[in-house]
Amino acid sequence: MASSATHIFRLLKWGRTLARHGALRGIERDANTPLPVKRLARVARFGARELPEPDYAGAFQAIGPAAIKLGQTLATRPDLVGEAAARNLLTLQDSLPPVPYEEIEASIAASFGRPSQELFSEIDPQPVGSASIAQVHRAVTTDGRQVAVKVLRPGIRERFARDIATYEWAAAHLEALGGEAARLRPRLTIANFKRWTGRELDLRREAASASELAEAMTGIEGYRVPAIDWDRTNGRVLTIDWIDGVKISDVDELKARGHDLPLLARRLVIAFLTQAISGGFFHADMHQGNLFVQDDGTITAIDFGIMGRIDRRARAWLAEILHGLTTGNYRRVAEIHFEAQYVPAYHSVEEFATALRAVGEPMRGKPVAELSVGQMLDGLFAITRDFDMQTQPHLLLLQKTMVMVEGIATQLDPQINMWDVSAPFVRAWVRDELGPEAALADRIREDARTLLGLPALLRRLEEKFPPRGGAPEPPPLPDIDLVWESRARQGGDLAGYLLAAALGAGTVVTALILGWIG
Repeated sequence: MASSATHIFRLLKWGRTLARHGALRGIERDANTPLPVKRLARVARFGARELPEPDYAGAFQAIGPAAIKLGQTLATRPDLVGEAAARNLLTLQDSLPPVPYEEIEASIAASFGRPSQELFSEIDPQPVGSASIAQVHRAVTTDGRQVAVKVLRPGIRERFARDIATYEWAAAHLEALGGEAARLRPRLTIANFKRWTGRELDLRREAASASELAEAMTGIEGYRVPAIDWDRTNGRVLTIDWIDGVKISDVDELKARGHDLPLLARRLVIAFLTQAISGGFFHADMHQGNLFVQDDGTITAIDFGIMGRIDRRARAWLAEILHGLTTGNYRRVAEIHFEAQYVPAYHSVEEFATALRAVGEPMRGKPVAELSVGQMLDGLFAITRDFDMQTQPHLLLLQKTMVMVEGIATQLDPQINMWDVSAPFVRAWVRDELGPEAALADRIREDARTLLGLPALLRRLEEKFPPRGGAPEPPPLPDIDLVWESRARQGGDLAGYLLAAALGAGTVVTALILGWIG
């Protein structure tokens, strides 16, 4: 386990990079920034030649692979980093210079324990994509099939583990400052980030996700998931069918090939809603580089390293919230927030409904092109603060993906009305899944399951609460030794004061990495 001094050294190095990109100024200007953090920002920026406009994406790109992934995560948290910073982070390109092909070929051979020639008759040494975690090569299998081969970068797992340990350390210190930092729960943000990247770093998990999504989307017109070659897939190598198509971002080429762009926009929105609301399992990395349009108009997705999952109760709440917003039933939307315990019970449902109306009414019945996204977000984040709403980690990926889908749909059809496209789907799902018949069937199933599960429940209770003691449940977050607590235990000796001084220069990056950067 790395020492506090090691974490501080890394933060110092990253902090100078962030300062050069002008990414620390926002900390001093934000009214929600704790005063100690503002002072540390001034120290960290001292003497740095800064860009005139903050370039958060460029800073994270310069720091390295784990920072790129973290930046993409923070792009979903304008409440944490600020709306301008979140918008800039959405431009973050998940790309790095490619690893030499010789290293890739050696990694394939080592992971399978045999030469790559026994698996592939041909591999193009020039990658078609080189991202922060892996790179992709076009290949032909020994039985003649065209495939894409994704290979983890050598040493990437170790590098991520090291950097995430520092993020955890930084998040613990930021959250310990209390106030707004505690409400936004940066430690949970990092815990989710750690879990998501852990999945991406095991390509068998990505293959399984692609397979599961393909099954869930069977029968959905106009959306496809490529097939997995399981014989040529392991934890470090993923082999999947090759896709010929046009990137969904290449609007001019799509027009040249005669595609109906408004139809593609609606198809993409419905595909996302089908995954998120109907299935509760969705492709959470639906950016423009991961979506292709084939000649017949089918949208084909790739890169399933980041997937989102929502349980049925949360999906029901989400569907009712969307339905309430599209119909203007703000009272019901407010009630759902209280039922889900998103808003503390000491607040007023009526006041929350009025606050929602102030944000929702300007959006209804207008195309995306006429909406002020910044104004809408400002209103929503003001509500979260005014009503003491804590971050809901299980919805972070959903929020991120909704932003991506809306952006692509708007690019394809600037006049698309997201509410009008979503409303029929959500209305039908609410009717089928939450109507009287569905509620009765769910109650019967739930009661039967409860009765059948009583014996097992009693056994588990007996195991959990034995006659004499029993081990407590492990904490959900890692135990971080705070620097100032260590100093107090040491009696304020010279080493402790020196460490605290170093912290003053270094942990400003805590605030940048995990909050108030915009």
